[in-house]
This record gives sequence, structure tokens and C-alpha cells, in this order.
Amino acid sequence: MSLLADTSSREAHTHSAETMVPDASRGERTRSWEVADFPVPTGREEDWRFTPVNRLTDLFAEDGTTGELQVEHVLPKGVTRTTLPKEEWRAGAQAPADRAAVVAAAGSEEVTVLDIPAEAELTEPVRIRLSGQGGGIARSVHQVRAGAFSKATVVIEHSGSADYNELFGVSAGDGSQLTIVTVQDWQDDSRHLAQQDMVIGRDASVRHIAVTIGGGIVRLNTNASYTGPGGSFEGFGVYFADSGQHLEHRLFVDHEAPHCHSNVEYKGALQGETAQTVWVGDVLIRAEAEGTDTYELNRNLVLTDGARADSVPNLEIETGEIIGAGHASTTGRFDDLQLFYLQSRGVPEDVARRLVVRGFFNSIVARIGDPEISDRIMAAIDEELAATPDAEGAQA
Repeated sequence: MSLLADTSSREAHTHSAETMVPDASRGERTRSWEVADFPVPTGREEDWRFTPVNRLTDLFAEDGTTGELQVEHVLPKGVTRTTLPKEEWRAGAQAPADRAAVVAAAGSEEVTVLDIPAEAELTEPVRIRLSGQGGGIARSVHQVRAGAFSKATVVIEHSGSADYNELFGVSAGDGSQLTIVTVQDWQDDSRHLAQQDMVIGRDASVRHIAVTIGGGIVRLNTNASYTGPGGSFEGFGVYFADSGQHLEHRLFVDHEAPHCHSNVEYKGALQGETAQTVWVGDVLIRAEAEGTDTYELNRNLVLTDGARADSVPNLEIETGEIIGAGHASTTGRFDDLQLFYLQSRGVPEDVARRLVVRGFFNSIVARIGDPEISDRIMAAIDEELAATPDAEGAQA
């Protein structure tokens, strides 16, 4: 039985003139280290039209005040941490792709670099804990470099209260296997604008899992690119927006090498007045990327009236010599038939709703591989559901 109620074709697919990307190729958008190359957004730009930019003006300012951000690194044996001047780091890094990211780069004189040795197989995750202490705009830049044929998991945890611009890069060496888990569990007054870049080597695989369950405004840009054939990228995400929250996830998978794979799957739930989520999935298959296999999926579950989910999948193909390419997007309400089915077997309504939502998210949460984080996510979802109003708006 489907987890989503039946929806109209217009709701299920966002291919109207209003939501389609303009004629300019996604690969032609600006990347630069110069702040001046990115004007302050007005909200009319394609990249910013869903974002409440009027509430982010101070995060776009190059000369913003420095906020407090407590940073903790927990490194398994063999993983090293160094600090590089930003000029040295830039030589091998991806340039920023929007105003918030370039401001983060410009405001960070040093870059924290974590190196995972070649052929290392870590049994414990690398952990980066960032806790906001309030006061001013916090900025940071991290780079994770995974050596050839290494296997590792990196967990980035965001918590506390912060106004924060982040630039985070990953370089996956040839043949490496890397899992990145980024958790946004901010307090409700926080604002977080981030760019996370995954650069995938020959025959390497990167799994990126984004979990957003807190924050007033969170906008996470995840970019994946390939430096050689045989690379694989998996992008998974879960998010739960409550009243007043704006949670935005944007992905760009740039297939510029042949015989590479990508799979994207994001799921979100929304409840309460003014709750808003945005998911934009851009996939570009360049002319030289023959043998590409790609798919992206976004599903949204609306629990009450007053919540809004925007979902825009985009696929740009420059060669016909591919294995497969597709995308899908659905937005719907609770399936009353499921609730009836469970209640007819003696399950109370509140428990039935929790079971359905847990099942909706479980396929992605189970991939995280960190029981502590998985349990925390499910507990947060249960806490959100406990606050769901029993209004008629919750029904389909």
C-alpha cells in the first residue's frame, strides 16, 4: 500500500513553465573565489527564488561580525588534522557556487583539513561537532581528503543556536568508499547556509546523507562531480519541517566523466502553518559522460494544512549514449486508507500515524549506519508527531 495518498499529475510532477530551469545550462553557473562575482540575492534569481532572502541579509555581508562556533573533532587512529592557509587550500578545492559560500570562504583565514590515509579501513566514524554559541555570524571551512582505496564514515553534527555560513569539501581518492552524514539539529532561531562539495575519484563511491530536523532557515547545497570513470554518488536525505521552519535542499550532480552512476532519494514531512520545504535536484550529463546511469526521487508527506512543499527535479542531457536517466517527484497527504487499515486492527490513531511516518522515513534512516544518530532522528520525528494538531487539515 502506498505511503502517499493519490495526487494529481500536476502535484506529482513539477514540469510546469513556472518551475522549469531557464535555458542556461546548469554547468554554466558561476563558480568563483571572488565575492564581487556574486551579487547579494534579491529573490528573483533562479537559485534563490524559493529562499526567504529578506531574512538572510546579514549572512550575505562580507564584513559581518564573527560569531562563536564551538568545533570538536573526534578522529580515529590514523586520521590527521592540519590547518592550511586558505590560499594554499584553494589550489585543489572547488570554488564557491553562491554568495553565502563565497562569504564563508572569504571570512575564513584558515581551513581545517582532515586526511584519511590510503587503504585505511576505519571501524569508527570521523566526527565533526559544530555547536553554535550565538552572537554574530559564524563561518567555517572544512576539507576531508580520503586516500585511495580507503573506507570511512564522516559524521558532521550541527547543534545549538547559530547564524552560520559553511563551506565543506570532500575529495574521495581513487577506489575509496566514503559515507558522509550531515545532521542539522539546530535550535529554532538558527540560520544555516551551506555548500558541501563531493569530488569523486576513479572507481570511488560517495554516499552523502543529509538529515535536517532543526533550524529556522536551513539551506544545504550538495554538489557531486567526478574526476574519472567508474565513480558512484548516492545522495539521500530526510527532513521534517514544523511551523515557521524553512528547510531547503539543493543538489547538483555533474556527470562529466564516462561510466559513472548517481542515485538521489530525499523524503520530507511537513506540518503546521508556514512550514516550508524546498527540494531542487539538478543532474547534468555532459557530452563526454557516455555510459551514465542516474536517477533522482523526492517524496513529500504533508501532515496539515498551511504547509508548503516545493519540489523541482531537473535533468539535462547532452549525449544519448547513456544507460539510463530519470526522475520523479510526489507530494501528498496522509493516506486515510492506511490509517483505517491499522485502526481496524486495534491500533490507536496516534500510534498508527507514527508508524506510517516512521515507515516513510525508514528506508533512508536505515542507510545511515550510525545507531546513535538513527535513534535520535526517529525520536525527533516522534516528538514532532506528538505535536501534530488533530485538525481536519490533517486529513486528505
